[in-house]
Order: sequence, then structure tokens, then C-alpha cells
Amino acid sequence: MSFERTQEKLKILADAAKYDVSCASSGSKRSNASKGLGDATGMGICHSYTEDGRCVSLLKILLTNYCIFDCAYCVTRKSNDIKRAAFQVQEVVDLTINFYRRNYIEGLFLSSGIFKSADYTMERLVAVAKKLRLEENFNGYIHLKSIPGASDELMKEAGLYADRLSVNIEIPTKEGLKLLAPEKNREDFIKPMVKVKNEIIQYQSERKIIKSTPKFAPAGQSTQMIIGATGESDQQIMWTSNYFYKKFNLKRVYYSGYIPISYDSRLPQIGTDVPMLRENRLYQTDWLMRFYGFEVHEILNNEHQNLDLDVDPKLGWALRNMEHFPIDVNKADKFMVARIPGLGMKSVYKILQARQFRKLNWDHLKRMGVALNRAKYFLVCDSRDFERRDLTSPQLKSIILQNSTSKYQKILSPQLNLFG
Repeated sequence: MSFERTQEKLKILADAAKYDVSCASSGSKRSNASKGLGDATGMGICHSYTEDGRCVSLLKILLTNYCIFDCAYCVTRKSNDIKRAAFQVQEVVDLTINFYRRNYIEGLFLSSGIFKSADYTMERLVAVAKKLRLEENFNGYIHLKSIPGASDELMKEAGLYADRLSVNIEIPTKEGLKLLAPEKNREDFIKPMVKVKNEIIQYQSERKIIKSTPKFAPAGQSTQMIIGATGESDQQIMWTSNYFYKKFNLKRVYYSGYIPISYDSRLPQIGTDVPMLRENRLYQTDWLMRFYGFEVHEILNNEHQNLDLDVDPKLGWALRNMEHFPIDVNKADKFMVARIPGLGMKSVYKILQARQFRKLNWDHLKRMGVALNRAKYFLVCDSRDFERRDLTSPQLKSIILQNSTSKYQKILSPQLNLFG
């Protein structure tokens, strides 16, 4: 095949892959062996960041943008009049190795439109990973997309060669999926997740007895959902995330603001702003659930179904629950200290460690690097000074916003109208 045709296919299929955001590679421990190529010890994408802060790149492409489905929200839907292309298995292998040798990438993120059938497509994705591992001795990071409805046998084989597997549930609710992708069945998305979860559990159990047990998807599995294509509330979205985290032991759930791509009465019209700020608030909520000990019903419930766009979700929760404040950082447990707005977990651990040796005052907190610009209104320490005084929640919110800046300030006002 000519260089020009390969270049054209790469341009088409790399551009089509940009809508998939579920590509982070942290968590893999595949080390280089036998003088092979690459070393996946916690890497990420296009660009992404390792656990030690290094920025690394993956080749992020589709195997093909041909698809048998006509999902209204998807740029590669079969009714869309776009340029189509497809890579052969060996072409993807060669591209990955050549790009790696030139130090352009440190791994591969491979997805695909579904052509012919789920198993036919998944078989080719697996073949790419298998060739890279066995024929090219490639030890770099590989993230494969799981094709909804793929057989258990193929999912098991995929996990033996890929560092991470992910199947996108696409729309947060069954009703939304039925509206925009009536040909698809939610159960087809669940089936690969169940298989991967069970295989990971089995691998972890067997490895305790037999250390040489082949690795299975060492970086786990993740999923992605589109935000803003249908009318789900933030409560529905985060309840769905919570379900998948707990039911399938997911490493991550990714949230992708819908980019209008078609004139369809079921969807936001072309020209509608991408809900970037809403996407950011959902990620913040996700973080609170995974690392700060919050339950989803504390942040989102029937009385509060959508996140505040003008304040982050932890501050929003605090303003609605002022009876819990102020929190004494010298006495409160980790769970409560972590609920103080403005405190990240690094600051929480610094406080817990330092207070073992003496009572902390404002000066100590500042010297430890604790950000107090908003935290000072919600905590007390070994000092008579207390910043909140007798302010009501609306007054306190107003003061904090007046003294805050946000990279989303320019888009804040238009997006507030989405929930008016």
C-alpha cells in the first residue's frame, strides 16, 4: 500500500477517534522483558500523564470508521456522509512499531466502528494486540475498546494482551440509548464488562498461588458516557457511574460533553455549546465519590438533581449542610477533614500527620501549604480567630465567588441557562 493512502487513512481514523476520551493508562505494571520494545509502567494518552507527572503519548486511532449501526450521536454512524477507511491488522501493528521507534508514542489506544458483527470486529482488535505482544515483543501500553456483544472467549483473549479494556455505555440511561440508538441493547454493553470483571477476579485469586499466572488487563477496565445528548439529570448520570463502579470494579468512568454533529430533532442543534463546565463538575463529583468518602446521594438527590455550575460540588455540599461546620482540624477524623472545601487529600494527610505532635493554628496550616482562601470559612484550629462569623450560606457563597477566579468564567453564564 502506498504511503499516501496510509497517511490518508491515518488522518481519517485518528480524527474519528478524538471523540473517545476514555484513555488513561495509569495502573499498568507491564515491564520490559527479553529486550523487547516499550515499557508500560503507568503511562497514559495523547497527551496524558503518568503517576509521576510525565506527559506521554499513545497512538489513538480507529481500526475502521465503517459501522453497521446508525446511532444519532455518533460521527461514524452509517447514515453519515463522511470519508470511510479501514486499516488492516498488520498496518496498525506496523504503524505502532514505527511510531514507537521514532519516539512519537509509548503505546496504542485502539477502538473501532462495528463492521459485519461484534465478534468479527473484536477478533481483529485482539489480533493487533496479539501480534504486537508475540511477534514484535512489544511491552508498551495497549488499551483496547471492548465491542458490545463480543463473545466471552474473545474478551478473555483480549485481556491477556491488553493493559486496559473499556466498553463505552455511551448514554447514561436505557431510555436515552433507546431514543438515540434503537438498534442497540444495553445488555450487550454489560456482557463484556461482566466477563472482564470475573476474569480479573480469577487472575488475582490464581496469582496468590501461582506467581507466573499470565496477567489479565492489569490496568483494569473503564467506560465512557456522553453528557448532554439526552435529557438526563446529573443525579441520573452519577447514579449510573456509582452503579458501574460498584458492580464492575471500574477504574474510571469518563464523561464526554456532547459535540453537536448532526441536524436531528432528538439532539442539541449544531452550534450549541459543548457543556464543558458541566463535564468538569461531573468529574469533580466522581473524584469526591472515589477519594473523599462521599456517597452520591449526599451530593445529588431528588431535592438537588443537578450540580451547581458556579461552585464546585464539595463547596456546594458544604453550603447546603452548614450544620456540620466549622470542623476542628485538631479533633475531626479524616472523613470530616476531607469535607472541608478547598482541602485536597494531600493537605488532609499533612494535617493528620502534623497534629500528632502539636495542636495546629492558622500559621501552622499556612506553613504546611494548606490553601485557606475558602477553607478558612469552614474550619477552626488552635486560635480564637474564626473567619465565617455569622454569615448565611448565600452570603458566604457570594464572598467566596467574589474572591475566586475560574478558567470557566467566560462560559459560566451561558451554561447556567441550560438549567434555567
